[in-house]
Amino acid sequence: MAQEGFFARLANLIRGMFGSWIGRKEESNPEAVYEAAIQDRIEQYDRLKKAVAGIVYLRNKLAGELEARSKDLAMLTDQLNLAVDKGEDEVALILIQRKDDLTAEIKRVKDELAKTTDEAEDAKRSLVEFQGEIERLRHEKERAMAQLATLEARRTIMRQLDRLSPEADMRALESVRERIERLSAELDANKEMGDKTLSEKLKQIKRDSTLASARAQLDELKKARQERSEAARVEKTI
Repeated sequence: MAQEGFFARLANLIRGMFGSWIGRKEESNPEAVYEAAIQDRIEQYDRLKKAVAGIVYLRNKLAGELEARSKDLAMLTDQLNLAVDKGEDEVALILIQRKDDLTAEIKRVKDELAKTTDEAEDAKRSLVEFQGEIERLRHEKERAMAQLATLEARRTIMRQLDRLSPEADMRALESVRERIERLSAELDANKEMGDKTLSEKLKQIKRDSTLASARAQLDELKKARQERSEAARVEKTI
């Protein structure tokens, strides 16, 4: 048997063609590339499977032919022995010639059968290996798609963080602080004036409500900045 049979060479050729093809594919849709590659491998596997079926059929045919020729040889040998026992020399000579021809034919069939059997085994191994490569490609697709989704999510987070403006956040904080200070000063002034009329009390309640709202906004801003800072630290650790 040659080191590499016909079907092994065929499988290697298909792999080489596939490698060139996938290298030229666009990467705009990675999942579609994987699906196309898997489908291409499946079609090639089906063609290889049909070729394997053909070589196995030929092997079985040769095996049947060898069995039939062997039976003919056994029968011819019995006839030759009988002719010799009866002294039928002319018949014996004819049977000897037929026996020689049949023996040569059996040798030819045996040689063909041995070669075909080796090729059939080589073909089946290549078929199993090819099927395994299809499964590996499917698993690779699953891993690659999961990894790609993770990387795209990380990229989205980084872009969002890059768009954040620390200066704008600081200006917003300063504005809220200034508003709080103004309201606080106004309340202090009113207290100093000692005006506790109903109208002033209502105004004070309104101011207190406004101050509470402003403080709530300040708390929200602080909380948002803290969450963004923590998200940035987590992203750096990844």
